[in-house]
Amino acid sequence: MDPVEEAAQVLRHDGIVIYPTDTVYGLGGDAFSDEAILKVYEAKRRPLSQPISIAVSNCDMIFGVAKVDEFAAGFIDNFLPGPVTVVLPARNSIPYILTGGTGLIGIRYPRHPVALQLISLIDNPITATSANITGAKDPVIPDECNVAHDFLIDGGKLPGTPSTVVDLTARRIIRAGAQVEQVLTYLSSGR
Repeated sequence: MDPVEEAAQVLRHDGIVIYPTDTVYGLGGDAFSDEAILKVYEAKRRPLSQPISIAVSNCDMIFGVAKVDEFAAGFIDNFLPGPVTVVLPARNSIPYILTGGTGLIGIRYPRHPVALQLISLIDNPITATSANITGAKDPVIPDECNVAHDFLIDGGKLPGTPSTVVDLTARRIIRAGAQVEQVLTYLSSGR
């Protein structure tokens, strides 16, 4: 069986997988499964009060999980897919636990064929948090993925710069990362 198909099978059964993205290795669980989400929190040793982003494979998934205004739609058109996480108001379809009680959800639409294939195969968003213990070095090779998991897709060495996280409701950068200069320029233009 193809490794991506095998990983999709694991996700369909509430397992968690490590997968390559256009930035670092991600830890994925079905974003609509409370059991899988809790496994991701446990694997990362992450407090439940801290939100976890999700990854999607197309814009329809973004509109299905978040409320997107005109400014956000323009930003998405300019930057996604790519190494940017957008933070938007979550729709009721998103499990409360993923928002950390904020009512907002971080969304990654990666530009990596394996990540996109995996998400497309299960036709569902998956968690998009780095495959490491919270606070540890972001993993760029499989050997650096130091969290419990059920399956790993080896994507070789990855670029390593984490995504820039931008809150599109407040129009501010939460974490500087890949393409931060372009994001700052876009935000300051007030489009």
